[in-house]
Amino acid sequence: MTNRTAHRSTPAAETAAAAAAAAETATATAVDSRLRALLPVEPMGTAGFTGRWTGGAAMVLGPVLMLAGALLRVRFHFFYPDQLAAYERHPALMATAYGLFAAGGVLLWPAVAVLATRIGSRSPGWGLWGGVLVVLGLFARAFHAGVDHLAFQLVRSRGADAATEAVTAGYGAFHVFAALNLAVLAGWVVLALGAWRTGVLGPVRAVALGLTAALPLGVLKGTTPMSLVALAGLCVALVPSGLGLLREAPRPGPAVVLRWAGLTAVTIVSMALIGQAG
Repeated sequence: MTNRTAHRSTPAAETAAAAAAAAETATATAVDSRLRALLPVEPMGTAGFTGRWTGGAAMVLGPVLMLAGALLRVRFHFFYPDQLAAYERHPALMATAYGLFAAGGVLLWPAVAVLATRIGSRSPGWGLWGGVLVVLGLFARAFHAGVDHLAFQLVRSRGADAATEAVTAGYGAFHVFAALNLAVLAGWVVLALGAWRTGVLGPVRAVALGLTAALPLGVLKGTTPMSLVALAGLCVALVPSGLGLLREAPRPGPAVVLRWAGLTAVTIVSMALIGQAG
């Protein structure tokens, strides 16, 4: 027969284990408190989950970066053969222009989230549909930016003529994001109507926001006069709201701002390096 011995913890062992667990909890709590003091984060308010600082900065930077990118390529004809030829002659300029435009488009999603949250607090339907449609449209623009980048790499490796032939051959090909083209156009109109009906934006800035629907969409689209009107409208609509958010009290002290700025810079550089490493 096999003897089975039941091992039971002694009171002393249980006390030691409880003390160790309490010490670990106290250490974790102390570290958490220290981090909260060094890098404070505001509770979610009317700005939604993106927060006042992320949302406000995105409202300022997103439209400005897109407008800067559009202005850099304004002297070249907007259709894709001319854009590819321009990249062959001015690769640094065109890469910067398209990079700024794409970065601004990505930064728009926190800005739209803030605006949609404010609209939704007064009219849930307008906030929901306006926010969802615009963000879906931004996804489509991010997809287009990826295709733009691939086409420019074809120019580098094979020349503008070969790249133009490749883009022409696949220009009408089906892709999932084509279904979002309507959202690119309609989303800004719905969001602008919601902002006006709820009083989040006045009539002038609401119209300016709606003008963003006129921004050309698709692969390798350059800058037209209507592009500049649309992006100027986006700046008029969002930049004052972003500055207003950033100016609201309470504001963090200079030390907190510097710590957050340093952490953000380190994070961005690290992400860029890791991304380049594949």
